[in-house]
Amino acid sequence: MMPVVRDYDGQVYIREWSGGVLAGGFEPQAKPVFHHGVPENFEYQLLPEDWDHFQVLLEPILHRFPGVGEAQVRQLLNGPESFTPDGTYIVGESPEVDNYFVAAGMNSSGIAGSGGVGKEVADWIVDGTTSKNLWSVDVSRFVDLHNNRRFLRDRVKEAVGHLYAIGYSTEEYGSSRKLRTSPLHTRLEVAGAVFGETNAYETPMWFVPNADDEFVEQRMSQGTFSKPDWFNIVKDEYWACKERVCIIDMSSFSKIEVKSANQEAANFLQYLCSNDVDLDVGTVVNTGMQNEFGGYENDCSVARLSENYYFLISPTTQQTKSLAWLLRHLPKDGSIQIRDVTSMYSAITLIGPHAQELLAEVTEASTTKSDFKFMTCKVVDVGYASGIRAMRLTHVGEDGFILYIPAEYALHVYDTLMRAGVDYGIRNVGFNCMKELRVEKFFASWGVDLTPITTPFECGREFRVKFNKGDFIGKDALLQQHEEGVKQKLVHFLLDDHNIDTDLWPWGGEPIYRNGEYVGETTSSGYGFTLEQMLCLGYVSKFDDRYQPCIMKNLNEFILDKNAKYEIDISGQRFPAKAGIYTPKNALTISEPSFIPVPHRSRT
Repeated sequence: MMPVVRDYDGQVYIREWSGGVLAGGFEPQAKPVFHHGVPENFEYQLLPEDWDHFQVLLEPILHRFPGVGEAQVRQLLNGPESFTPDGTYIVGESPEVDNYFVAAGMNSSGIAGSGGVGKEVADWIVDGTTSKNLWSVDVSRFVDLHNNRRFLRDRVKEAVGHLYAIGYSTEEYGSSRKLRTSPLHTRLEVAGAVFGETNAYETPMWFVPNADDEFVEQRMSQGTFSKPDWFNIVKDEYWACKERVCIIDMSSFSKIEVKSANQEAANFLQYLCSNDVDLDVGTVVNTGMQNEFGGYENDCSVARLSENYYFLISPTTQQTKSLAWLLRHLPKDGSIQIRDVTSMYSAITLIGPHAQELLAEVTEASTTKSDFKFMTCKVVDVGYASGIRAMRLTHVGEDGFILYIPAEYALHVYDTLMRAGVDYGIRNVGFNCMKELRVEKFFASWGVDLTPITTPFECGREFRVKFNKGDFIGKDALLQQHEEGVKQKLVHFLLDDHNIDTDLWPWGGEPIYRNGEYVGETTSSGYGFTLEQMLCLGYVSKFDDRYQPCIMKNLNEFILDKNAKYEIDISGQRFPAKAGIYTPKNALTISEPSFIPVPHRSRT
């Protein structure tokens, strides 16, 4: 009758086993084995006992369970186990082979996850989708480099320890780093960048000017569930974006070209995209690519560079998934060419009220709003560099431009902008600042707020669905939602009575309550420096007696009912929250109408 006991501080466990006890754990630094392949006929065999390696686990076992020290040791079991680069399952349809499904890499938790994995893979095979958001375990989250044996040898030594470590949302791996870097990486290091890793790409999270390497590494390794130590730094970066001009290195974003001889490329993307992309040359369109159930398989920006030439930009994590989705639907007649050009182009975002003036100083092209309209693209020169694809948009709602630069010109363009931007108070900012800006504006993010089981009608992006353009994947499902209603809705919450200095912070996955009843979970969170409140995004549903979400035509009325009292549960403490389905008015600056149900764009 002894329970299984886990001690996450010591990274160990103990349980009953055949009249005795079994105690073990997951060491912070594991030993890689079989680097060159598993020996033949090794099934069910063990490795030699290694008490020296086990010592780091034996000490916390004896500390938590002193009686073990008096027990007779029957055997030290030392067996191999498979771990993935991020310590998470590998599940789903192979991006290279249609109808080939994977369920592997269970990381010592295969028995615990077997029922759920079996059900969801079976549903995926039979129905073409699942009822759960499985993006965190989707095989398509990886790229080819994750098969590199040396990368795996070094990474899994650390991944084993993460299984029983306290899971801070801000934690980063320290091994197998500096693999994919932007041409600007060394410049950003000198500027004090604290880097995170996304799809093995080094991305600047925030900047600590004049900091040495040891200080930056220490900041990167610290985890917390409360106010993070980068809060005031990101606050300064936020206001620099609002009041001056900033540079964000977004080179990690996925980039794909789609070409054809004639109209084939436009017709192909019209069928894949729910928005209308057959627009004038130079137009940029934000659109989803939906599956047959209306869920997001891709969330991207599509720029039409010529009649038969498109440039697609997606989040970093979508590199494999977005390319696989395009190739899976590619006509077999060879009329369309698709190429992943992620590494060919660096990307610099100029953001802030002085972005227009700064860009005007370094290019011959006119940057006025009448000549360079919002959501348009031009090929321009910057400094001495040519062939730069400049788009007037940002992904966070502020005015600015994204420059897609041939990689060999990236350092020159960056240096040119930094020199010209001195008088405007230019500074580097990181992805944490972008997150705070986009959560405050109610901008949803792929893989967090947008998934294969969420649709444009559920996240406030119905204005990006054009039913009158012709047939496209997911059209029937979205038409049905348009007529019958939805079962969930993405909601913007402002937390009341939350003290950012003393209370635990929300990090995503917190329960949402309406009049004391559970109605959903948060997906994103952040602090709104303009609103001066903690913010959460999350999906809300009305559940029936069987605890199934109801499809409702008037779900907005249910959410916004004046008698509805919302609370967000953060580690057992419930905080009152105000719910909204549009961007708060005092958070608006300039944006495309994302969640703003008006046809015009304004700046306040």
